[in-house]
Amino acid sequence: MTDHFFTGERLLRLVATALIRMSRVREPRDPVYDATVQRAYDHVVLECMRSGTPPPISVPDLVRWAASTPLGHWPIQIDASVPPETILLDPHTRTPTQQCLEWAVSAKDAAGELFENEIMYNVLDLARAREAPESYELFRRSVISDPVLTGQRRSELIADPVLNFLDDEIRKSWQPVNPRHLHKGTYVPCARCGLLLVPKEDGGWFCELDRCSRSGPVRPAEPIDAAERTGVYQVERPLRTFITGPGLAEVDLEQALHDLDLGVQMWPDFDAYDLRVTFPHGPVWAIDVKDRANPALLGRGTRAFPIRPPHDRAFLVVPAYRFKDREDYARVFDHHLDDAMKGRVELLSDTALLTLAKEEINAHA
Repeated sequence: MTDHFFTGERLLRLVATALIRMSRVREPRDPVYDATVQRAYDHVVLECMRSGTPPPISVPDLVRWAASTPLGHWPIQIDASVPPETILLDPHTRTPTQQCLEWAVSAKDAAGELFENEIMYNVLDLARAREAPESYELFRRSVISDPVLTGQRRSELIADPVLNFLDDEIRKSWQPVNPRHLHKGTYVPCARCGLLLVPKEDGGWFCELDRCSRSGPVRPAEPIDAAERTGVYQVERPLRTFITGPGLAEVDLEQALHDLDLGVQMWPDFDAYDLRVTFPHGPVWAIDVKDRANPALLGRGTRAFPIRPPHDRAFLVVPAYRFKDREDYARVFDHHLDDAMKGRVELLSDTALLTLAKEEINAHA
């Protein structure tokens, strides 16, 4: 009978997916919770009963638990590589953390499908049908560089002749902002990433992107009046985590490689990989940028790069701060990487990749 129950990492994926489903609900429903949410709650209660742990008394209590109880105190057996202090919901906003989103993405069942995949696959399909790679690139760059828009600016994006056939995807991607971001009649963007900051009770600010929270004190940018007559919209959370966050690292890397006088193509052949880098003496590197907190899930999910467009070396690049946060990042990744993939893709930090590129240039100067 145990095969009918969600336990261990399977349960963690179910809970993560349920929390994401709830975070996307904007108005009351009947029934209040969908089947995934109810199933996650029921199986957490069952696991608590088995382990003798006091269970959450309701779904709202499960949400409070996810925002305050580290995974090390949950009655769920998971891989030892997962830091026990991991939290699934941000305590300031009650929205899914990056770890939560990564666990949901790793799910193989239908409950693990994410908004980010749905949107980006639709954009890819529509752009391919029109043979319009420039439309895909502009949409993706907009998610990265303009994650917060006024209603007027969103309308202009929809009307852009390069993007107007993606109007539904733009409307789904940029949604009215969460009231939790409101501060004294304004919304305050982060000066580093452009996402809206969350005001903290102590008077400070919180940025949901890991890259910003680990880069020193949060720096607020010019506030946006909450009374803006056309409304204020922000890219939905899964897109912010898996497109905006890594995208900032991608465009930083693009600029750094351009500065080395290398040829750089972004998202070639409708996103076969993130960057295609061509050296003057001929070699071509394929690069995928992944800003992932969990190296075990990254290793398990790594697949071979497409053979087209052709390349000589394939790199998986992770921002350097991830390696600083976890000195075992590369070892955990390698441990969980499929044996068939070893030797086919190289894991490096962004700074290490730039160093390697300089060495390649100097060797053939």
